[in-house]
Amino acid sequence: MTRLIDLPTLARLVEDIGPARFMAELADQIREDFLRWPAFEKSARTASHSAGGVIELMPVADDTLYSFKYVNGHPGNPAQGLPTVMAFGVLAEVATGYPLLLSELTLTTALRTAATSALAAQALARPGSRRMALIGNGAQGEFQALAFHALRGIDELRVFDTDPAATAKLQRNLAGERDLHVVPAASVADAMRGADIVTTATADKTRAAIITPGLVAPGMHINAVGGDCPGKTELHPDVLRGASVFVEYAPQTRVEGDIQQLPADHPVTELWQVLAGQAPGRRSEREVTVFDSVGFALEDFAALRYVHARAQERGLGTEVELVPTDGDPKDLFGRTRGASSTVASAAAGPRLQRVA
Repeated sequence: MTRLIDLPTLARLVEDIGPARFMAELADQIREDFLRWPAFEKSARTASHSAGGVIELMPVADDTLYSFKYVNGHPGNPAQGLPTVMAFGVLAEVATGYPLLLSELTLTTALRTAATSALAAQALARPGSRRMALIGNGAQGEFQALAFHALRGIDELRVFDTDPAATAKLQRNLAGERDLHVVPAASVADAMRGADIVTTATADKTRAAIITPGLVAPGMHINAVGGDCPGKTELHPDVLRGASVFVEYAPQTRVEGDIQQLPADHPVTELWQVLAGQAPGRRSEREVTVFDSVGFALEDFAALRYVHARAQERGLGTEVELVPTDGDPKDLFGRTRGASSTVASAAAGPRLQRVA
């Protein structure tokens, strides 16, 4: 049977563990898998672009497990009552192809994105960083705030969004974090003034220059997570030229990230190399570092592994017969016989068995 983790179940799992601990443990899982980088079969995601957004498939595998994520990005969705990003994923055995887990990844993607951001900042931001500017206060905002607070010690957050309602929402959701001081800012420049770390998490599918060179102070770390598809950027190219740039998977980021604005041979360093000690991270107090994050399949692989293990421990999820596992494996047509009895059985009660 395949374990199904739907959105309510994932929400319960996060509540049981606690969002901060969840992201801290997930960051450890991502680090562990990044340190096994050469063991994975990797590729850039496959994207189908339209006028309103993009739909993508993100596969990755080692010699034991295979995973993929289906994910979209449609900035106009909130006007229709839908999230900008929606996702689900599968974790399967390589040896048999059997699907172990079918899971929601909309909420999980927000958690793993923030966990990855904080993991990168541990390696790239100045020691002792305490103040962060958060530009873009939409669906990703609270996760970024909590991850940087828990994993990087950020205790002052200066926030700005072109939509005041988004900032108000973020303030309400973070009101219970007594040791995290949230200050609304009047502009991007106001938010960035005095910041050690700057996170950009905007959603518009356009070539934007939200951060320009004049706003960047020596020693800043910029966590750019909103530019994640062709034609969508957040940083002025001169910001990138004046910084050391770190990415997840260069072949993908050169197409989708902010560095799409630069020549294909512009030097970048992959994060796994820093984590493994194969390349330097920050080299001086005054160096400007940029994590040009577009999201990579290995982060979802780690997230699916983490969710699967934690759900099993707590007996959470639903066991579903997603593929046939009994009877004659060569007699698939036989499954079509006796359909009326199957329907009658389903009408009498649910066929899905709740694990807990």
